[in-house]
Amino acid sequence: MNLTLKIWRQKDAKSKGGFETFKVEDVSPDTSFLEMLDILNNDLIHEGKEPIVFDHDCREGICGMCSLHINGFAHGPDTEITTCQLHMRKFKDGDTITIEPWRSSAFPVIKDLAVDRSAFDKILQAGGFVSVNTGGVPDANSIPIPKKDADESMDAAACIGCGACVATCKNGSAMLFVAARVSSLAKLPQGKVEGARRAKAMVAKMDELGFGSCTNTQACESQCPKLISISHIARLNREFLKAKFRD
Repeated sequence: MNLTLKIWRQKDAKSKGGFETFKVEDVSPDTSFLEMLDILNNDLIHEGKEPIVFDHDCREGICGMCSLHINGFAHGPDTEITTCQLHMRKFKDGDTITIEPWRSSAFPVIKDLAVDRSAFDKILQAGGFVSVNTGGVPDANSIPIPKKDADESMDAAACIGCGACVATCKNGSAMLFVAARVSSLAKLPQGKVEGARRAKAMVAKMDELGFGSCTNTQACESQCPKLISISHIARLNREFLKAKFRD
């Protein structure tokens, strides 16, 4: 496959960026998208040019680091996958592919396609801890949890914090991410002790960091690689309102 790549280049968050055009040739359809970028970078290095900066880590769809906007889609045109799981067979020979970083004021550009997502870490830190007994390992059945609650909690916990929801949302909202984190604990007895404080603190930190508000367009759910449901946003709203009423 021979492809034309329009890639966003930007020195840092304060510099003005722009698209640069590159050509890659003889790429196998079985090559992953990140391997294709590796091939391009290898060519650029051999030509004495600066390679493209992009985030990646596990390359197994687990860590969420490979945050790229490809042809207008978070993680690319495939569904239920991260960028590292996208393969070139999803494109056609001769295609022009536009590659951008996540677009959000809360995710400033570090360089080229890499963005600073430490805002998510700050939201998690605001959520704090859970109160559990320390000591020996408790019996697995010592705290019975209904299967429906356990399933909902695990569905929410599947969030990998990649930021696709923020990049996709027209408002740059982090509600799906925050909702998944709150919901994964709200359905479990271990998360109820600090539940009210957690919901208030995480929402407050999200607002402080400049994320937008949610208007329920479902764009976040449609491009989430783990298909986290927006029903968790409804649970976050309930947890937040209950906490405020208690106050």
